[in-house]
Amino acid sequence: MTTLSAPSPAAFRARFPVLADAVHLASCSLGPRSSALDAAMTRMLDVLRDDPTPWDFWLGQVLQARDAFAALVNADPARVAVVPSATVGAYQVASTRNWSARPGIVAADVEYPSVAHTWAAQQARGATVRYVPETGPFDADECTGLVSVPLVSYRTGATLPVAEIVARARAAGAVTFVDAYQAVGVLPVDVAALGCDFLVSGTMKYLLGLPGIAFLYARAGVIDDLEPQLTGFFGRANPLAFDPFAVDYPGDARRYQVTMPTLPAALAATAGLGLVSELDLAAVERHVADLARRAAGRIDGVAEPAGPFLNVPDPDPMGLARFLNQRRIFPARGTSVRLSFHWFNDESDVDAAIAAIEEWRQR
Repeated sequence: MTTLSAPSPAAFRARFPVLADAVHLASCSLGPRSSALDAAMTRMLDVLRDDPTPWDFWLGQVLQARDAFAALVNADPARVAVVPSATVGAYQVASTRNWSARPGIVAADVEYPSVAHTWAAQQARGATVRYVPETGPFDADECTGLVSVPLVSYRTGATLPVAEIVARARAAGAVTFVDAYQAVGVLPVDVAALGCDFLVSGTMKYLLGLPGIAFLYARAGVIDDLEPQLTGFFGRANPLAFDPFAVDYPGDARRYQVTMPTLPAALAATAGLGLVSELDLAAVERHVADLARRAAGRIDGVAEPAGPFLNVPDPDPMGLARFLNQRRIFPARGTSVRLSFHWFNDESDVDAAIAAIEEWRQR
């Protein structure tokens, strides 16, 4: 997405007061607190003071977030379902597949665990799962029902050739699922260009919101074998009818919805998406790649980054993360320490992280 008046990295950074005395390198895990987020939470409290049952306002925020996400990935809003998490989005896709007809699932071995768990659980319904490395090949045949691939690996930061993988899967008659949580907000993402049947992402990472709301894109014309097995009032043709006996599914992506996300999550989503919508994401992609390369070139044992973040291996990654936190440097943590970058990051952030990592290693 491109805007004619995109803020500079320095101007964008000013919208995150927390960055005045902190280095945030954890956007691949949770985005930093912004003044827009603070304003959204204040607005929620003001609304609840004046109207303790603000249902119309609440629904309006959810639909505004859906529309903003749809615009960000070049989708018709009717093709986007609002779901509680990417995991629920994956389950909604899995639950609508008849595995007895085409039992094969081909998935990357770098899937985010919750997504991988969803596919593995389908073995109880007759599916067979084959994991392949992120370098492929993601081969599908007449027995393959689903090919799942992350746009960016949460583990390595590598950007995968999703459009090519999707094209080969479709030629074999397989449905495709793309996890774009590590991409949307920091890389340009166009569902039409990818050609995928399903794509999922959410707001708590590069989209600068909070946990509790995600989006499932479903391509026009994609056909389910079964109705979604997890459902609720928000997945009805008329949610406000509150008919406990009519389980009618809309003809668009709303059929995958379950219930409305929480009001704080919806407000945070509109705030974060509002910030990201001002950016030229092609410029953001170049900016974060430059910062990642700058960092990788100065840390021993770090591979050349292939995406918006890099892994810093360490015998004690949690210890390193705590050491950095004590210096107000906040990376993503796990089996390694990940340094992820956004438009608000600059070279001073890289320098501060490098100096602290060198101090840790000298100890």
